Amino acid sequence: MPYLVAADLPSERPGARLRALLARPGIVPMPGAHNGMAALQARDAGFAALYLSGAAMSASMGLPDLGIITIDDVCFFIRQVARAGLPVLVDGDTGYGEALNVMQMVRAFEVAGAAAVHIEDQQLPKKCGHLNDKRLVSADDMVLKVAAARKAATDLVVVARTDAVASEGLSAAIARAERYVAAGAEVVFPEALTTPAMFREFAAALPGVPLLANMTEFGRTPMLSAAEFEELGYKVVIWPVTSLRMANKAQAELYATLRAAGSAQALLPRMQTRAELYATIDLEGYEALDAAIVGTVLPS
Repeated sequence: MPYLVAADLPSERPGARLRALLARPGIVPMPGAHNGMAALQARDAGFAALYLSGAAMSASMGLPDLGIITIDDVCFFIRQVARAGLPVLVDGDTGYGEALNVMQMVRAFEVAGAAAVHIEDQQLPKKCGHLNDKRLVSADDMVLKVAAARKAATDLVVVARTDAVASEGLSAAIARAERYVAAGAEVVFPEALTTPAMFREFAAALPGVPLLANMTEFGRTPMLSAAEFEELGYKVVIWPVTSLRMANKAQAELYATLRAAGSAQALLPRMQTRAELYATIDLEGYEALDAAIVGTVLPS
């Protein structure tokens, strides 16, 4: 479906659709989709919501995840991914500045089509949440950002991420999260917890608050399934960079093969075929729509 005709678009706004998912029983799995094609493939696999990672966007641009990309850069990715028609949670890093900057980010992301945004309590230059030596802003400063995001949002779900576990401990992270919820956060994202017991303790301390678990590979969190996170008390699980890791690995192997063999013939069985590509992007639907529009202009 091309999502060019108004009748084909979802009738509810993205944030409302995400809130409806959060209100249902069970965990909400949100795979990372680093571009529009990944979003379509995730939708076709049966997922109901998507995640857009700052690390994946940065890496897609050949940059490290250090808060380098801009609001406009992110909006370019949001528009691609949201075109799949699913609610998208977007990584808003530290909010791109202080309270007024956070408000500007929220409004820009809403216009671009995001359903939700998460902001984190790190200082700039920020780091991936699973790296060392992260520096935090004060809880007071983060509270102001969360409140500003809620004030600016007309539809966007505001998610507060805390990176405090690594430097301040679990109890301090829980205390921060409680303040963020009081300031208006609808979902809490505790980053870089290292054991199932820590996930369970965090959830027990915030009853009734939807919690997000980050299942990133090669990080500090052990590999757990969506069902295991649900049992630990989590409402959302994301796989932020998984699609990019898979695509990048395959792409590197392609270039190595081309360089060594001068041909990609050996890789044909692993490629998306032309027919599969056209089916995913709905070429036939776009052509039919174009033909229908042209067909309405008839000679007298």
